[in-house]
Amino acid sequence: MPIFNYTVPKTSEQQILQIETPWAVSFQKGRGAPANTTFNVLKSWTENADSGIKYFSGTASYKNTFTIPLTAKAIYEIDLGEVKNLAEVIINGKSQGIVWKKPFKVKLKHALKVGENTIEIKVTNLWVNRLIGDQQPDVKTKITYTTMPFYRADSPLLPAGLMSPVKVMLKK
Repeated sequence: MPIFNYTVPKTSEQQILQIETPWAVSFQKGRGAPANTTFNVLKSWTENADSGIKYFSGTASYKNTFTIPLTAKAIYEIDLGEVKNLAEVIINGKSQGIVWKKPFKVKLKHALKVGENTIEIKVTNLWVNRLIGDQQPDVKTKITYTTMPFYRADSPLLPAGLMSPVKVMLKK
């Protein structure tokens, strides 16, 4: 049987931009978080002073805009950095894919345009933080119910959300 060898061509990536402007964030209804807020810095929801965000479990949508110079026949990629736990990237209204493990990178498939581009990142975390939030002593109305209380008020929260700068990369 013949042996075939194939060498994958080396590629490199170059950061085109890092999205620095504040993110408009909307949270899934009925989960205790405010409907909308703005994040000037991307970090775990568990670090937020608002308990509705701190203990939020569900899906939040991050929205922003950016402008890049397009290069013909170039391959672009969005690098989300650190995400907990799952993210869908939407560019100019077109879904580019879902990522659930490192590296949290999504290739952009014919979605970019000359001029301003919109980006939406839908991030979904695990249910743990809401279960812990509902165990807090000052909670009057619980959002979750379970027959087995696995988590207590002092259980550690799990990192959640989009937690590092979002970058647009050019693959070469």
